[in-house]
Amino acid sequence: MATTMISYGLTWTDPDGAPRASAVSYDKPSGEERKQELEKAGATDVELVSVSPGELPNPRT
Repeated sequence: MATTMISYGLTWTDPDGAPRASAVSYDKPSGEERKQELEKAGATDVELVSVSPGELPNPRT
């Protein structure tokens, strides 16, 4: 049985209002941990999104 790796990226809005996106991909547990870190730092609209291998999310505009 093959295991499929699903990668995730993050998008968020900085406290100063700038849209951001992660420059790395995460597995789900690591992405959830990073999401919590961003929220604690004051980021808003933090979203964990699935990405294809080699792909990164685009910041929301």
